[in-house]
Amino acid sequence: MLKLHILGIAGTFMGGVAALARELGHAVEGSDQNIYPPMSTQLEQLGIALKQGYSPANISGDCDGIVVGNALSRGNEAVEHVLDAGLRYISGAQWLSEQVLPGRDVLAVAGTHGKTTTTTILSYLLEAAGRSPGFLIGGVAEDFGVSARIGGGREFVVEADEYDTAFFDKRSKFVHYRPLVAILNNLEYDHADIFPDVAAIQRQFHHLVRTVPRRGRLIVNGHDARLREVLAMGCWTPAERFGFDESFEWSARKLSADGSRFAVLRDGRQLGIVEWPLLGDHNVLNGLAALAACAAVGVDIASIIPSLAAFSSVKRRMEVIGTHDGITVYDDFAHHPTAIHTTLSGLRAKVGDARIVVAMEPRSNSMRLGAHAEALAPSLDIADVVVFLARPELPWDAGKVVGALKGEGHVVADADALIARLRALARNGDHVVFMSNGGFDGAPRRFHAALKDG
Repeated sequence: MLKLHILGIAGTFMGGVAALARELGHAVEGSDQNIYPPMSTQLEQLGIALKQGYSPANISGDCDGIVVGNALSRGNEAVEHVLDAGLRYISGAQWLSEQVLPGRDVLAVAGTHGKTTTTTILSYLLEAAGRSPGFLIGGVAEDFGVSARIGGGREFVVEADEYDTAFFDKRSKFVHYRPLVAILNNLEYDHADIFPDVAAIQRQFHHLVRTVPRRGRLIVNGHDARLREVLAMGCWTPAERFGFDESFEWSARKLSADGSRFAVLRDGRQLGIVEWPLLGDHNVLNGLAALAACAAVGVDIASIIPSLAAFSSVKRRMEVIGTHDGITVYDDFAHHPTAIHTTLSGLRAKVGDARIVVAMEPRSNSMRLGAHAEALAPSLDIADVVVFLARPELPWDAGKVVGALKGEGHVVADADALIARLRALARNGDHVVFMSNGGFDGAPRRFHAALKDG
């Protein structure tokens, strides 16, 4: 048994690494700058000690190794201490590839959008098939209660992120995983802090494609032109397309406008009908990709389709916090214009003419850098009201975005003002959606509590 300190432990990926290390019997501690649910809750339930901040004093002197998250860079106090002291260190992705993945059939889920949800669906389906998969999901799966586990079966499902690995390894995380099956969900420009253009992201995706063996399978969104360009760079693995076009190897025929009911077809032949609680075309595609990946490892698809009726998804993916006075409150992770638009489209198809009120925090690195500023207002067209949290440190003018909205728009400077404004705006029948990939200062639950308190 080793004692490990995980730097950046409250991140969704590193929190999963911590859970796996704990399950393997290692003693685990960790530190982070921002610690918030659901990952902090999971770590505390696992008995993992969390320390706030990156002081070298937070790293126990008897640690055998340091696992470094990609949020830390040179100049960070803890990183400088690790280097100066000559401590053994490794990235989370490499640790996973060395300690967990050998001997497993790895199913990797890549894409700009939908990775977490698709990884969760795939893990759930393999469980329904009796495969007892291991998994590492970038969020807490409601159906499993955790974001990661070793599992007892041959398959291991991993959310395969294109973001860089660590300050000392600038390759995308997913090149470490060597999957047998890789889902390529979609490809758009994101992560403006590390990628200069979409071509740079395509090159990383092609690095992933190069690692998939001939006996494996690529499950590829047939509608995505940029993914077609990736495969045109060279492909040595059988590829199966998925989408709404029945000429694809895997297709979906929507039976309800909101995506909660659809037929699954393979080579034009219907295998079954999915009826589930998820909404939107994007989730139809996520579910279809997961089913195709299951088929690639020999699962009988018709037998597991009915299990999706009980699927609960993952925390912070249109998670319903509660309803009070006819106002329904959701917490959602969407932070890219495409994800924002598709998420709201699914909700609109469900709620009809009811008002949709969005509380938006531009928190991702790409959002903060303004890479998506021009696309933000169009992505929010479906919303009736948008309250935009523009913290003082935001380097671009949020007023321009709000001014370009089709619906009503407001700008506030902090979470307290956001909650106060929402309380004044919300009325019976509204659907209030909080959108951020960060902690949002606990705003969704604070707003719901404020409604209950009157």
